[in-house]
Amino acid sequence: MRDAVIVDAVRTPVGKRNGSLSRSHAVSVSAHVLRSLAERNRLDPALVDDVIWGCVGTRGMQSMCIGRISVLAAGWPESVPGLTIDRQCGSSQQAVHQAAAGVISGQYDIAVAGGVEMMSAVPLGSSKGDGSNGEPYGPEVLARYDGFVFNQGVGAQMIADEYGIGRTEMDQHALDSHARAAHAIDEGRFVGQIAPITVSDADGTDHLFAIDEGIRRGGTLETMAGIRPAFKEDGTITAGNASQISDGSAALLVTTSDVARAQGWTPLARIHTAVVAGTDPVTMLKGPIPATAKALKRSGLSIGDIGAFEINEAFASVTLAWLRETGADYEKMNPNGGAMAIGHPIGGSGARIMTTLVHHMRDNGIRYGLQSMCEGGGMANATILELL
Repeated sequence: MRDAVIVDAVRTPVGKRNGSLSRSHAVSVSAHVLRSLAERNRLDPALVDDVIWGCVGTRGMQSMCIGRISVLAAGWPESVPGLTIDRQCGSSQQAVHQAAAGVISGQYDIAVAGGVEMMSAVPLGSSKGDGSNGEPYGPEVLARYDGFVFNQGVGAQMIADEYGIGRTEMDQHALDSHARAAHAIDEGRFVGQIAPITVSDADGTDHLFAIDEGIRRGGTLETMAGIRPAFKEDGTITAGNASQISDGSAALLVTTSDVARAQGWTPLARIHTAVVAGTDPVTMLKGPIPATAKALKRSGLSIGDIGAFEINEAFASVTLAWLRETGADYEKMNPNGGAMAIGHPIGGSGARIMTTLVHHMRDNGIRYGLQSMCEGGGMANATILELL
């Protein structure tokens, strides 16, 4: 029986808004991780059956099927196709699911899955249109939800209110994320997963960008308390306890155990279980809760069997609500920091998180890891990886 394994996973460092990556083209950044993945594994790109690429803001530099354009920019053979998919923030996690399904079914022998988002250049929501004629929802959806204006931040505030998650708890969660990410950087935990990239500064000089730049050190609850609410006058969601607007890309090499053996590759992990779930699009961000339950049920595993969790920190209320529902160990969730610290380049985040997860599992001998992330429209992917 065919399986799906991850041979390697690589990412760029994540750039903050208007930071080191902001003057780079999305296609060039994508091509960089594709070339790095091939070089690290002595992969002949001609053997790749498909490149499946997540991207949310498919306009401007991210338009025209960026998955295919990135293959050409990487210098790979014209025979290698590329695909661009959009499952909102989970786009590149869905890309991994699709690659896994392809190799298991026999449609692919070797696939590359990943994604990119350059939010400095293509702002969040800019591909929605001008809102006329019900864009992008249409009259039926607007009628179904009484004309509600869907907004992730408003949904995050609703979740905080529903679960009684207070401002101090969310601010502390954000501080923990930054502290964990800083500790991971100081210990060199990300070095083996990052492909440093040459970038141009504002004055035109080049430098090598190698370290995630969104992490803030030395924060306190007092400084966090000074940040104003973002989505409700007396609300508790702020820029400090939400994910960062970011730039970045990541890619994973997916194949079968037999093909890996024939190529002389030693896989990192097996894709044990892959599911997707839907939830209401108003609160929107509860999806990781049912997706986790679905993944555990389908896998036959329990929450206690999982040694590491990557739950995307879109907003602190999302991950804290997930913790309350699942009973997972806080120390095992995002142990190297999450999107509040590292950043959230939406189309590439699923692959970035999986890259971090699989390297953490290998470095610490963790058998099972689970990843999930909330997605626009009220959805979530969940993936269970098994260390090999």
